[in-house]
Amino acid sequence: MSLVLRLSGVSARLGGRDILHQVDLDVPAGRRLGIIGVNGAGKSTLLRILAGVLQPSAGEVQIGDASGQLQNLRRLPSRERARRIAFVPQEEVVAAELLVGEMVALGRVPRTRPWSRGGSAEREIVRAALDAVGLADRIDVPGDQLSGGEKRRAVLARGLAQDCPVMLLDEPTNHLDVAWQLRLLQVFAERAQTLVATVHDLDLALRFFDELAVIGWPAGLDPSTHPARIVALGPPTDVLSSRHVAAHFGVGSVQVPHPQLDQSHLLIHPREESR
Repeated sequence: MSLVLRLSGVSARLGGRDILHQVDLDVPAGRRLGIIGVNGAGKSTLLRILAGVLQPSAGEVQIGDASGQLQNLRRLPSRERARRIAFVPQEEVVAAELLVGEMVALGRVPRTRPWSRGGSAEREIVRAALDAVGLADRIDVPGDQLSGGEKRRAVLARGLAQDCPVMLLDEPTNHLDVAWQLRLLQVFAERAQTLVATVHDLDLALRFFDELAVIGWPAGLDPSTHPARIVALGPPTDVLSSRHVAAHFGVGSVQVPHPQLDQSHLLIHPREESR
């Protein structure tokens, strides 16, 4: 399977502090990779490096082209990066002066010329993206008239409208009720060719990804003085074993089969010693 993204020896330093250290990660084309870890471990930082919006302090990020050849991500013009990677950050303000459809149409900028924007074909792409997140009827509504959850869904629609082979989503289920969390994760699982997302909910991580990477600290390292790294990588059922969950999230857990569906769920409980 060809690679679409590769991190080699990537480290990150922010505000005079080392955040990530020597991260190696391969993302094959067509894979759904979930990035998990405790707050402050560096999940969002890693995603921003993958998107090319943050320069690593060491190491290299490569992206595969249509032929499978890898090239340095930072050497690509920004427009070309935006044609290959759609990045939806965790928190983004929806401009009050833009209509919802206008905001989502910004995702089309890397793929269109100024004189081709606003045509019927482009408007249909925008409408389809909004329909996927349940907002097609709000296309001509000002952004400041949306609720918090609707604004999040509109920003995700812009990522869909960008129509890139790689989608990077930072906590896509933030601000969403449970029904929309499930629906949108399914939408992206079906529509994204290659998906990399940070996710807070470990049960959702177990059910919606092909592979998980845990950002954290090996046993014995003090998080206050050492940068995080990838401490587990593999199939969700392995990465979210009770041993790994206890070691990297500080809670007890058990995977149980759903009584009616062909899937497992992760049940969380306090660790025995903390009861």
